[in-house]
Amino acid sequence: QVQLVESGGGLVQPGGSLRLSCAASGFTFITYAMSWSRQAPGKDGELVASIGTGLGSITHSDSVKGRFTISRNNPENTVSLQMNRLKPEDTAMYYCSAYGSLRMQRYWGQGTQVTVSL
Repeated sequence: QVQLVESGGGLVQPGGSLRLSCAASGFTFITYAMSWSRQAPGKDGELVASIGTGLGSITHSDSVKGRFTISRNNPENTVSLQMNRLKPEDTAMYYCSAYGSLRMQRYWGQGTQVTVSL
């Protein structure tokens, strides 16, 4: 019954903003680090951002630093990715994932499409 359900993707013009959300269920959310990754056709996947457990560390890839912000809401079991000043090269399928270090287990969502285009 583990589920990671992404939402918030869509078509947006360059320079626009989107906020992606990931709703988690079926596992102990507060013990898992959370991440957003993306993959475009014909390209390698890229880790976009991650946020740790507890006080946790936060990282963003160089390609999105200063434009994207990851956050988590533990009481609601959600993780979000605020995306500002979007560029065409941000076009990709965006995936939410959860990582538990105790058993080195990772769960993946099914993804949400982000398209940045005129």
